Amino acid sequence: MMIKDNPLTKQGIDFELDHIGIATPSLDEGKRIYEALSLGDPEVEEVPTEKVRVAMYELANGARIELLEPTHPDSPVAKFLSRRGPGIHHICLRVKDLRKVMDELLAGGVRLTSQEPKPGAHGCWVTFVHPSEAGGVLLELSQRP
Repeated sequence: MMIKDNPLTKQGIDFELDHIGIATPSLDEGKRIYEALSLGDPEVEEVPTEKVRVAMYELANGARIELLEPTHPDSPVAKFLSRRGPGIHHICLRVKDLRKVMDELLAGGVRLTSQEPKPGAHGCWVTFVHPSEAGGVLLELSQRP
């Protein structure tokens, strides 16, 4: 099915797959398969605002795989792991103007997890579309620096 007349696309807002986030109790545990695939050494970073450590693998097409390890028991990723176990946590779309996309979504009544962009990994600004708005999938929107 093709979506016609997307108002965001009409306004020159392009979306690209940035990464797929995978929750894991431990980065070392989560990295095993990606090491076996010889994807190289990931960039590892802590994101204090989300109470998580991330390991990011870049693929040949520019998309990435992000492993997420909670750093605190009350983090969103720790809660996800306790409810669902390891697995896909979110899908991230890259945008050029996050504020513009957020304004359009909020004006259209789309539920976001925050009203303002937040700092994310690798210097990006991010927000999340609530899973109830995206078929049960947590959707991250990210703007690179």
